[in-house]
Amino acid sequence: MKKCCLFIILNIVFLICNLFCSAQNRNTSGELNRTIDSLLVLLKNDKPDTNKVIHLYQLTREFQLTGDYQKGLNYGTEALDLAIILDFKKGMAQSTNNNGNIYLKQADYYHALDYYRKALNIDKEVRNKKGIAARSCNIGIVYKELGNYPKALDYYFEALKMDEELRDKGGIATDIGNIGLVYSEQDNYPKALNYYFKALKMAEELGYKNGIAADLGNIGIVYGNIGDHTKALVYFFKALKNAEELGDKSLIAILLGNIGNVYLNQGNYSKALNHYFKALKMKEKICDKNGIANTLGNIGSLYTKTGKFKEAGKYLIRAYAIDDSIHAMDNLLQIEDHLSRLYDTIGEHKLALIHYKKSIALKDTLFSQENKKQLIRKEMNYEFDKKESATKTENDKQQAVAMAESNKQKIIIWSVICGLLLVIVFAGFVFRSLRITRKQKQIIELQKNEVSIQKEIVERQKEKIVDSITYAQRIQQSILIEESEVQSYLSECFIYFQPKDIVSGDFYWCSKIDDKIIIAAVDCTGHGVPGAFMSMIGNTLLNQIVNEKRITKPSEILRLLNLGVYEVLHQQKVDALSDDGMDTALCCIDYKNNELQYAGQNPLYLLSNDQMEVIKGDIYGIGGRGAIAKLHNQLKKEFANHVIPIKKNMSIYLFSDGYMDQFGGDKRKKFGTQKFKELLLNNRHRSMQNQKELIKSAHIEWKGSSPQIDDILVIGIRI
Repeated sequence: MKKCCLFIILNIVFLICNLFCSAQNRNTSGELNRTIDSLLVLLKNDKPDTNKVIHLYQLTREFQLTGDYQKGLNYGTEALDLAIILDFKKGMAQSTNNNGNIYLKQADYYHALDYYRKALNIDKEVRNKKGIAARSCNIGIVYKELGNYPKALDYYFEALKMDEELRDKGGIATDIGNIGLVYSEQDNYPKALNYYFKALKMAEELGYKNGIAADLGNIGIVYGNIGDHTKALVYFFKALKNAEELGDKSLIAILLGNIGNVYLNQGNYSKALNHYFKALKMKEKICDKNGIANTLGNIGSLYTKTGKFKEAGKYLIRAYAIDDSIHAMDNLLQIEDHLSRLYDTIGEHKLALIHYKKSIALKDTLFSQENKKQLIRKEMNYEFDKKESATKTENDKQQAVAMAESNKQKIIIWSVICGLLLVIVFAGFVFRSLRITRKQKQIIELQKNEVSIQKEIVERQKEKIVDSITYAQRIQQSILIEESEVQSYLSECFIYFQPKDIVSGDFYWCSKIDDKIIIAAVDCTGHGVPGAFMSMIGNTLLNQIVNEKRITKPSEILRLLNLGVYEVLHQQKVDALSDDGMDTALCCIDYKNNELQYAGQNPLYLLSNDQMEVIKGDIYGIGGRGAIAKLHNQLKKEFANHVIPIKKNMSIYLFSDGYMDQFGGDKRKKFGTQKFKELLLNNRHRSMQNQKELIKSAHIEWKGSSPQIDDILVIGIRI
């Protein structure tokens, strides 16, 4: 059901990619009809020139907005034919693109893809960057609807790169929102929210109402998918208000369906069904095949839940037929799942099994591990290409300066040589000694220049290394969940994170699974670049264990994390190259059962009723091949799972050892565990943000002029 509002972005993309500014203030059908009438009058007086092409493809766009697709396609074909005769490249590209838009609105994906590719080739031929960005965006949309997420991301990043070069903020906002959609489709909700909020901020700065409505709706989808129905409804109703002000029927229909989904998940079936039928009626008016199929599927699923099995079958079969005809792979996955549940409920187990197997096959295709790896590669390649492009530009500039300087020096040298020859011819042996002196001076200057050049080479190499590590920092920061997102799960909490070097071996991780919040503080072997590599491995494994396998018991999470590190680093080999590992403190906060579970090597500090309790962890950590690790069979290593009842105003603290190990003070000693406990106890009644500032200030004051010796991570949570 989460798929039903993914056409929100399409509305925005169409407006942007097809010069949306000319249409964004025309919200009513009356205004559209007046625009069409005006264009038809102009068309009657047009000669067969470029103006006629422009008026024809403008009519294509207007009839698309009214939902009269056949008329729009007729004018689009006429515009394309005339543009080809006139060899009017811009008109050819725009006409071809507009025809693709009409096929896309009818969910005819393969025709749409064919037209978009032709338009893209024309724009590339004439080097029209704005057109390239728009067509790349549209092709990305088609691939997303076909379930080919790596290719969709390829084209979205191509569009983003071009819009950034053009400094087109509206285009950038749309591209970022589209990238968020891909991550949402792959259930990577933290990353999807990150992109959506960025897109929303840009749309609000631009006053772009369509973008604001779309981004609000997409944020609502994510909150609905993670089970936060209250937040989902807040964002959906905000989006609906914007859509109604714009008069955007397609967007209104989508949002009505989404609101129905939330009511369904809350068990309010009458409200859900009411919103579904309102959405279906609007989608049928605008001939939105994808949306019609989605809504039919939702109604069928609801009837299954309420025991109306005959009606459920009727609606689900209709949805299946439409999705199969338009090759909407992600929608087909949902319908197969709904049909399997229906047949299983009414005792048709053979049919249930057939549809269950089909849903599993589609899920394997859409959510394969290779797909996820490709998505990560696409994003990293985009960042690397952007960095490489900037570096190449700078190098070209430096080479041009160096070449000019070299030519200048050659002119000077040859001038000096010619002067010397003249002096030699006219002065002879009289100036022999002077000539020798000058040659010696040149040798000294050349030696000085060589030393200077070598010094400059060393400095440039140093800058490149620092730039590479700084770039690695950006990648690491983009993977870490932001503190504000953690606070959306845990309102009273703080994260004090201070790497020793540019990148960090410490990292924190948080996720919400149903009513449970899992949070971890992890200290990897080493710091800087080696530690950062370990943190990437740890972050990836935690995502797989918790977000994909949905395991929430801390001891089990650490057992699988240990096996994962052991396997990834090949530590089972006698001659293994890596002895690295990580120390953890991991908690699961279960509000439903009113309990806290903890496992790890680093201890957990628990404050309740003005008393501190230290929950000690295991003596061994994750991975590694040290003395303690060798005493335990890595494949059978188990971790203790501590269960603690939650009390009112209870506070917990997770941390690495970097804070306590910092040298400083008058005698240059470690800060120590006792001082850290006293700091927490003395400030226990303060807000979590105040505690964070006091912990930070105490660290800076204690360290003084001493260097930071390790990465620092402290997490505080008031439950």
